Amino acid sequence: MVINDASQVGDEVLMVRPDLADAELNELFSASWPAHRQTSFAPMLARSLTWIAARRDGRLVGFVNVVGDGGAHAFILDTTVHPNERRQGLGMRLVRAAADEATARGAEWLHVDYEPHLESFYGQCGFRPTAAGLMRL
Repeated sequence: MVINDASQVGDEVLMVRPDLADAELNELFSASWPAHRQTSFAPMLARSLTWIAARRDGRLVGFVNVVGDGGAHAFILDTTVHPNERRQGLGMRLVRAAADEATARGAEWLHVDYEPHLESFYGQCGFRPTAAGLMRL
């Protein structure tokens, strides 16, 4: 499903739960995350509440995943924008679309974990900092 025309900027199109091939996701993640290792995304997407993808000229340039607890809580994961597309608002459009979709699927709270340098970005997306715990396994 393509998100309404307000989410199309130029030739960029945001889509909800589109079919995504491992090759294109791995290409995007490799360009965006230097430590990325090739992986199969199908098991992850099978457990997801939803995901949003952005394409420009048919090429995958952005992605965000949303997982849920089956109730009121959903979690943003893997917000990824191709380096050539950054600082143009695409990341915020992806996160806002993910929030809208999570709401439509019954979530009442949307969580995100992020590194300190991303606090401003997620603040602009509408998140506020909270205390949380984390355990490395």
